Amino acid sequence: QVQLVESGGGLVQAGGSLRLSCAASGRPFNRLMMAWFRQAPGKEREAVAVINRNGGDKFYTNSAKGRFTISRDDGRKTVYLQMNSLNPEDTAIYYCAANSRTILTSPILIGEAEYEYWGQGTQVTVSA
Repeated sequence: QVQLVESGGGLVQAGGSLRLSCAASGRPFNRLMMAWFRQAPGKEREAVAVINRNGGDKFYTNSAKGRFTISRDDGRKTVYLQMNSLNPEDTAIYYCAANSRTILTSPILIGEAEYEYWGQGTQVTVSA
């Protein structure tokens, strides 16, 4: 099993920034593909960003490109999501997820069913 714990969410005004963190334990972190998902009320959960095991390949949903940056620190067993230029449409619960089987090789993000491990989520609220 892998345990994932998110932190860093909160309330921010439009145009502001937040950095989310996800601390992992229970399995070698450098063997995991890591992702951030988000889910707003009444909407499906969607992938926001993915970073591969080697840390060199990153993928983003279109709405996040140019504003969000995913990164990882294998020594700390932590993945981050830096979110800049936030807008109210970014309001959601943000979840950290891990996949031990896949290396993403295309810009098409895989769905939540492909991720084996999930954190409890952290709320991000962006006010207009």
